[in-house]
Amino acid sequence: MSPFSSFHFGGRKAIIRVDFNVPIKNDVIGDDTRMRAALPTIKKVLADGGSVVLISHWGRPIKDMEKKPELSKADFSLSRIVARLSELLGQPVLFANDCMGDTTAATVQALKAGEVLLLENLRYYKEEEKGDEAFAKTLASYGDVYVNDAFGTAHRAHASTAVMAQYFAPENRMFGLLMEGEVLAAEKVLHQSEKPFTAIVGGAKVSDKILIIENLLNQATDIIIGGGMAYTFFKAQGGKIGSSLCEDDRMELANELLAKAKAKGVNIHLPVDSIIADKFAADANTKLANNTEIPDAWMGLDIGTSACAAFSDVITRSKTILWNGPMGVFEMEKFQNGTKTIAEAVVAATANGAFSLVGGGDSVAAVNKFGFADKVSYVSTGGGAMLEYFEGKVLPGIAAIKGK
Repeated sequence: MSPFSSFHFGGRKAIIRVDFNVPIKNDVIGDDTRMRAALPTIKKVLADGGSVVLISHWGRPIKDMEKKPELSKADFSLSRIVARLSELLGQPVLFANDCMGDTTAATVQALKAGEVLLLENLRYYKEEEKGDEAFAKTLASYGDVYVNDAFGTAHRAHASTAVMAQYFAPENRMFGLLMEGEVLAAEKVLHQSEKPFTAIVGGAKVSDKILIIENLLNQATDIIIGGGMAYTFFKAQGGKIGSSLCEDDRMELANELLAKAKAKGVNIHLPVDSIIADKFAADANTKLANNTEIPDAWMGLDIGTSACAAFSDVITRSKTILWNGPMGVFEMEKFQNGTKTIAEAVVAATANGAFSLVGGGDSVAAVNKFGFADKVSYVSTGGGAMLEYFEGKVLPGIAAIKGK
């Protein structure tokens, strides 16, 4: 049993670092996925007879207010999520309009068993992002137990994510259920992967995915490369890519990655064809083209039919799958087939016993869009944190809990 699941919170205050940095426009929450993901952790503490102090950031108030004087703290306040959080939890959530000060400390002190208190945006204070020890120590004073359930911020060495853990004994600091699930899923893929292990890497730029590809060369048997980044590889090999996205300064690197893969016996799969368009628009004219023969002024915006078939074949034979990045501009209906086909192949492989992890904002958005989120093994809420984990980096939020 995990440390969190076996811990009894009766009579204790748990200070839980959550990631409630949810999209809000005109005070309306656009997507409450991150809030719902934290509910099991909160409910476990309450069921045990404990009380909960929730801390989170939202946006970048200090930086944004400096750039736009018309903005105020109210534009970044976590008070805007209280009603929805109360609804999701099925009980009133108390709110402190600061995360520091005597009034906040008194409110925390008065918290009764079974109650939930949300503190105001941590990033109202520059000390949060600076990892200030005094700031972290004050936050730590609000709880008997520290629970980090914010995997999406685990790559940040901030006061609430990486510093305050040191003020709790090892047995009183732990991952919440969401964070625990994220870490277990990531470690299963990176350290306990059953072969064949296929990594699907998409997105716009090679430069964004260099480190993850290099690190996966040590783990994966197959790496599928799609999205805009694929055209840099084709141009580097002398292909004609029209006006497709290309990082000319990364072409040498693209060839180096292919050479490294060959030396390590890793199969790199590039899309042989694309759905090309005469402009970047939903109403563009489209046709199918070989990826080394794209006409001038035309651009590749999705993988083609042959690429879909070849990639699907590799994926459905896999036992471990990591998917980070779409195959094309899936937000436009004309260019969503490639990403949807990949999603369907991942679902089929999962149904056949493979372990599949989908991580990265666009990939997660894709499986949600196509209704496949519950048909893969794990969908990560991590975004940047998941990416850095697969790049081989130590995440401060994980290291702090583990005491490393």
